[in-house]
Amino acid sequence: MGKRGRKPKTPIPETLDSPTTTVASPPPPPITTAATGLDDAVFSVSNVEIIEQPQASHPHQEGRRRGRPKKLRKLTDNPEIMTPSRRVPRAVDNGEHKGSMGPAVAVSDPGAAWEGVARAVPAMDAVVKVFCVHTEPNFSLPWQRKRQYSSSSSGFVIGGRRVLTNAHSVEHYTQVKLKKRGSDTKYLATVLAIGTECDIAMLTVDDDEFWDGVSPVEFGDLPALQDSVTVVGYPIGGDTISVTSGVVSRIEILSYVHGSTELLGLQIDAAINSGNSGGPAFNDRGNCVGIAFQSLKHEDAENIGYVIPTPVIMHFIQDYEKNGAYTGFPILGVEWQKMENPDLRMSMGMKPDQKGVRIRRIDPTAPESQVLKPSDIILSFDGVNIANDGTVPFRHGERIGFSYLISQKYTGDNSVVKVLRNSEILSFDIKLASHKRLIPAHNKGRPPSYYIIAGFVFTAVSVPYLRSEYGKDYEFEAPVKLLDKMLHSLPQSPDEQLVVVSQVLVADINIGYEEIVNTQVLALNGKPVKNLKNLASMVEECEDEFLKFDLEYQQMVVLRTNTAKAATLDILATHCIPSAMSDDLKT
Repeated sequence: MGKRGRKPKTPIPETLDSPTTTVASPPPPPITTAATGLDDAVFSVSNVEIIEQPQASHPHQEGRRRGRPKKLRKLTDNPEIMTPSRRVPRAVDNGEHKGSMGPAVAVSDPGAAWEGVARAVPAMDAVVKVFCVHTEPNFSLPWQRKRQYSSSSSGFVIGGRRVLTNAHSVEHYTQVKLKKRGSDTKYLATVLAIGTECDIAMLTVDDDEFWDGVSPVEFGDLPALQDSVTVVGYPIGGDTISVTSGVVSRIEILSYVHGSTELLGLQIDAAINSGNSGGPAFNDRGNCVGIAFQSLKHEDAENIGYVIPTPVIMHFIQDYEKNGAYTGFPILGVEWQKMENPDLRMSMGMKPDQKGVRIRRIDPTAPESQVLKPSDIILSFDGVNIANDGTVPFRHGERIGFSYLISQKYTGDNSVVKVLRNSEILSFDIKLASHKRLIPAHNKGRPPSYYIIAGFVFTAVSVPYLRSEYGKDYEFEAPVKLLDKMLHSLPQSPDEQLVVVSQVLVADINIGYEEIVNTQVLALNGKPVKNLKNLASMVEECEDEFLKFDLEYQQMVVLRTNTAKAATLDILATHCIPSAMSDDLKT
């Protein structure tokens, strides 16, 4: 039973939803309030099954809606309020097994039903179980790693002796093994590419025996609404292959929890549970139309699963084939405002037949900052007119956000952007690039950087660092200034980082500074700090008598240069830290 009276905080994004094996705590009880609104909707990347599953049955889940009848399925009207959260293993709710496979559809012609089954069998043989051992970096103590843990998920074979699965299924991997359906052998796999933004990873197996008798999956077109889909994988609840079916409920630009990006996605009503991650979704012809990757868990929502559609999958595969590595999805580095108000349109000099969106801010590190200006009206992208609400036509009778057009391009491609500036229509040829954030959402497999002097541990802020320091509620618990910069600040140069004093390892030399924690470093001896490497080199080369660090909130730290450098070695030895700086700063 949760607290009553006070409305709970909206949950926040988490990347890897696999709890580590060291802390196998049960999921928290649902919080009951007097009025639970739709803003409690929660995305969970409900996909990586942990081999040591936390206990998932709770006495309090019986009768969780005291006195109220069970609600019918209710669709969220406002998808923007959904925020991702850490996956919680799903319990048996009120005695009903959510994943029970009953006869879902009455088929009038038994022959047709068997024909569909026969067609799907070869495709199901291409679905494999993915076993991964993860070793995450410890962002709070960046010179070491966390205890390793294991997970299992799903994947499937495609052409060219390759296997696709989800990026979060193999994040921070140390070893990946694959097992075919009906086989008792696990084969060692090599990770070829990890697409963090689109949550797809590509693997291969060197052992020829693995590929014997396996037919690759064929990809189908983007399905229409109400098309039937079948999700195949190895979810929690058993060891053998599992099949769930449903229909396509919605096609739109979705928030990808793992990648912290927005790309095209399918919403389906087939059950997607922990372990389904990376499994294919087939249409009724046996062609793959997507990869299962996340689901919505909320008391007002039932059977809402999400699938990565074929256009995004093909973008990932073709990107890898063209460049030999994953280069990402480009973006237009602007923030824009809807132009739905007629007075606003008139004041910007727009004619009644003109539509578009107004540029609010431009990323200074993006190529388009050379030609576009704030208050330009973007009228079209590559010849496709943009409406006042930022949407473009998409198939028959559908509209979709214009970021879909940009995500179809590749990094380095050129696009024609038509803008209205001072009542004059201008056309620009813009080279598209991937996005650089001041506080990155991912470290993309690289270990965290750090630098230590006189017990002061300096590091660069990232979303994984904030999550490590403040838990999954970091959007509420972290210092306001860091959150403001995470949400609203734009980098002024491509290599800019937000450097903080992470903690102070207590020693005689830093008496009085022990309480400083997660405070931004602005300057050293009057020179601005651009990034962590810049700070480390300034300290190492400093010949002044004092090191004077200017911190946020007008704080100052002063250390005598010679004694600070001399004291560092003893402090490292006391805390068993192998080096005063991470390897990437030594080069």
